[in-house]
Amino acid sequence: MIIESDVMIPMCDGIQIALKIYRPDKTEKYPALLAASPYQYDTDQLPALPLFLWRETGPIEWYVDKGYAFVRMDVRGSGKSGGSYGYLDKNEQNDYCEVIEWIASQVWCNGKIGGYGQSYYAMAQWLMGTLNPPGLSCIAPYDGLVDPYRDQAYHGGVYSPFPANWYTGVRANNALRPGTSELGNLMDFDLHKELLIHNTYDEWWEERSAYENLSNITIPTLSIGHWGKMGLHLRGNILGYEQIRGPKKLIITGASNTIEAHAMFDKIEFHEQELLPFYDYYLKGKDNAYTSRKNVRLWTYGNECYQEYDQWPPLSSPKHYYLCSVRSGSVNSINDGSLVDDLKAEGDSYTNFSYPDLEWVNGVVSRNERGLDPVGKIITFTSEILDRDIEVIGPITLELYASSDQSDTDFIVKLSDQFAGQDVANAKPLSQPRYKIVSKGWLRASHRYLDEAKTTDLRPIYTHKNVEPLTLNQIYKFLIEIQPVAYCFKKGNRIRLEIANGDSSMTDGSFAHQYLWWKQGTDTYYHSEAHPSRLILPLV
Repeated sequence: MIIESDVMIPMCDGIQIALKIYRPDKTEKYPALLAASPYQYDTDQLPALPLFLWRETGPIEWYVDKGYAFVRMDVRGSGKSGGSYGYLDKNEQNDYCEVIEWIASQVWCNGKIGGYGQSYYAMAQWLMGTLNPPGLSCIAPYDGLVDPYRDQAYHGGVYSPFPANWYTGVRANNALRPGTSELGNLMDFDLHKELLIHNTYDEWWEERSAYENLSNITIPTLSIGHWGKMGLHLRGNILGYEQIRGPKKLIITGASNTIEAHAMFDKIEFHEQELLPFYDYYLKGKDNAYTSRKNVRLWTYGNECYQEYDQWPPLSSPKHYYLCSVRSGSVNSINDGSLVDDLKAEGDSYTNFSYPDLEWVNGVVSRNERGLDPVGKIITFTSEILDRDIEVIGPITLELYASSDQSDTDFIVKLSDQFAGQDVANAKPLSQPRYKIVSKGWLRASHRYLDEAKTTDLRPIYTHKNVEPLTLNQIYKFLIEIQPVAYCFKKGNRIRLEIANGDSSMTDGSFAHQYLWWKQGTDTYYHSEAHPSRLILPLV
């Protein structure tokens, strides 16, 4: 293997972009894989450990051994590249195109380049694809969002500290060096400040959003997401697959969190089974039957296996579960409400949720005699015990009628599988049934206006431009997007809906939301014939 480090490529504006190139030590021409990020190619040789989550390149040497050149790009303003970092801005996107053109012209390249990598590398691939530079022959975004506003920074308009925390780590890695007080690349760009300034979906976000131009992507695409990344990348892998117009396949794995998704990409076996056949077919022209694979392959929790389909989402029928004030007797929550098939006349039935609760100790998580309790001081609606398996595959919507005595509020919604066992509503000391969070949804009430051009029967899309305070105590109908799932609720279990105006690092980890100072008041959720709040599930 030949390794060329610190290869400096001049861009049209004079900025030098730094590359590190790994390629076979032969005189033949090879296709190239391009991986672009602000994570510094100097970190490529770090061990594949959860400790180093920014090492997202997978098995570089293995790909070289399989006959690929592998090009690592420090994006503008990071690592050894010049210029100012701009977080996926137009300058960075133009650099992708110029670097791809340069790679295609090299004597060791056969003129075909494939996008490569996970997370930031995948976000870069989506943007590369929308620009269609000559030489870019395919992309394989693994765990990559397409809409940084909705998928990362403001879930449903609710501020997320994650991208600011992420950037703090990236800047420190770029700046601090061992054995010296001298700084490396300081990355002066103040992303956190920009995130706060641009708290609505404006031109700043549109510039950085592949979602705006996904239909421009006509090259072959393999989109690989993970059910456990619903607070960051999952939505992007699914929306990207839905909107692009070239040959495409979708895989959603059973990785349940960031560490599992990262570890999967480090395993040679995964690349050999999923990614190498894709690259070999489109970059080398190998007849390996890649295109005969089903278009969609989904890990289905509950069934604990992959299931294959011709389309996404698979054909399904909507199942409506109505919110109801009748107690389920199965969980210790503020209200212990029910999900029912038919909403009988409840008069002016409603549920009040006052906040903050005096017993919250970690976000909306409280404490009882047995320890921390994620559902004891929030609102729940739970189905009867299921008399059969129920398989849910596709996007989910909550239609919620609600009012508030404040000018704004947040809805943070979770869909959970409540496992079979003793119903505990009257248990002493207080206990809770075992359960698993299946999916989540978010909406800030002042961001409730739908983008009519992009909203479909399956998924509400909000403009996040028309922000308007609530009229106090007026009832509104809110459509809340809940992330898609492939999940089989087993016979004997219950389906549970959880609603609060916050979450917790205990239950949501890095993707928990800051509980802002002004969230003090009472929200009311309505569930009657006049206001039939309902959960809409796609049953396969």
